Parts: sequence; C-alpha cells; structure tokens
Amino acid sequence: MKRLVVLGLVFALSACGAARDLKPAAGKALPVAPYGAAATPNANQLLTASSQARPERSDELLKNSEVRQDNEFDLPPKN
Repeated sequence: MKRLVVLGLVFALSACGAARDLKPAAGKALPVAPYGAAATPNANQLLTASSQARPERSDELLKNSEVRQDNEFDLPPKN
C-alpha cells in the first residue's frame, strides 16, 4: 500500500514541470496567420482562450420566480 502511495506521489510531482515561455521547436515555425488576421499570433496569444471558448460566468441571481414553459419535445420513451 505504501508503495502505491509513494508511486502516486512520484507521478504527481513529476507532472509539475518548470513554467517557461513556450517557443517553437528548433527548426519549426509558428502556424501561419489565420484567415483574415493582420499578423501571425505569438505563442501566448494562441494559448489564450477567446471569450467564445470560455464564456464568463453570469452572476445574475433569479429575482422573480418564473413558471417553466412546457417542452413539447419532452416525451416519454417508447416501450
């Protein structure tokens, strides 16, 4: 049991790599500029998710209770 715990700890610690600036591999270039873009984005811009990919959370609270509308497509399964 101890070996399993130690092995799990070793794997967890090995996943913690040094954080460095990302650069393309030697002899390789960054991908070409996307269609319609004025310039080729750098590595940090490529790794930053757009607001469409990660929408922000809406903290709007429900202030008034609302009756849920019927869903005409919510049918029981056929037997």
